[in-house]
Amino acid sequence: MVVRIGVLALQGDVREHVAALGRLGVEATTVRRPAELDAVDGLLLPGGESTAMIRLATVSGLLQPLRDRIAAGMPAYGVCAGLVLLSTGAVLDGERQQQTVGGLDVTVRRNAFGRQVASFEGPVDVDGVGEVHGVFIRAPWVERVGPGVEVLATVRPGAPGAGKVVAVREGPVLATSFHPELTGDARVHGLFVEIVRAHAGSEKKERR
Repeated sequence: MVVRIGVLALQGDVREHVAALGRLGVEATTVRRPAELDAVDGLLLPGGESTAMIRLATVSGLLQPLRDRIAAGMPAYGVCAGLVLLSTGAVLDGERQQQTVGGLDVTVRRNAFGRQVASFEGPVDVDGVGEVHGVFIRAPWVERVGPGVEVLATVRPGAPGAGKVVAVREGPVLATSFHPELTGDARVHGLFVEIVRAHAGSEKKERR
């Protein structure tokens, strides 16, 4: 089944995600306006600056449509800052009363691993994918997971933040603290594509 996946293109590493999705044979497009959001089957929220993305989404009139589509069950995948945006709990170490889009019953600590100089790389075991190379750049981690949230990966012993949750899924919503788009390994993107295709297939059956 051919699906169209959008990449939120307000700020952050958009091009790399579009390329990764394209290598998987899906139609990838950028999303900056509500009409563009309406035209996609799933949405990827990239790394970048979560507070800047929220401000730009508000100015562009995209924030409420984003919240509505995700609340209605549209598959979404948040990477790094995208994980922060998808959280429903308070953003720890974020701006005062920082807004989010929602979709994941988690509480996230922003810039949890430290500043840019504390960025690091290392292997991460992701359930349903296998071992991937994790690139952590001013990354958040998950402090709390709700009862419906599945933990897909934690930091390995001996690495910075050992034992912290860095990949989660709740229904059609996926998120990682690390950046798979920077490694050339599209398997995590592939997991999201499978989620989008399954959701699109179920919607098609319901319309029959």
